[in-house]
Amino acid sequence: MQIASRAELMQTMGVAKAYDRWAPVYDLVFGRVFRRGRALAIGAAEQAGGRILEVGVGTGISLPLYSPNVRLVGVDISDGMLDKARERVRDLGLRHVEDIRVMDAEKLAFEDGAFDVVVAQYVVTAVPHPERALDEFVRVVRPGGEIVITTRLGADKGLRGTIEHALMPITSRLGFRTEFPWSRYESWAAGHGGVELVERRALPPLGHFSLLRYRKAGLA
Repeated sequence: MQIASRAELMQTMGVAKAYDRWAPVYDLVFGRVFRRGRALAIGAAEQAGGRILEVGVGTGISLPLYSPNVRLVGVDISDGMLDKARERVRDLGLRHVEDIRVMDAEKLAFEDGAFDVVVAQYVVTAVPHPERALDEFVRVVRPGGEIVITTRLGADKGLRGTIEHALMPITSRLGFRTEFPWSRYESWAAGHGGVELVERRALPPLGHFSLLRYRKAGLA
């Protein structure tokens, strides 16, 4: 058990270091590529409104796009990324941002049902244990609340699936995985029992990314 815990800690630290390295150039490299997905995710989150947690907030590139009528908390594993986010909040006077904190998506330090919406943009394929993170998203959102995810969907089989599997040792060092098919989301939701898929929409570029919306069972 101790060896496994140490190995998991090393994995988490590896992701944090990878994204610390991305911090100086992240907006330049990924800003335009993911712009459409960010806008759609924010629009979906604001339909539910209220208090929103953005997991994997990174440099805070999405924060100015939210309406000032919502309340935002942003978390990320990379303190280097969050330095950029804090600077953005300060420079732009984003008063609707309650807090920016270093936090592991797999171990969110919030009470059950603390948020109306959880937004996770291009995060699920970056964490070491995606299903644990998904479970945490469900835990911290209120009954009847929503989880809004933008994510890359890998292929279940075929040539593309083979290539994605082969690239995993490389992409893992960069902070994300290529091999993550839709079937894993299906299996997670089926085994969880407390969530319902309400939307699945393909996103650019090339439809390899998708917007997913889940609703937590129950009423607030």
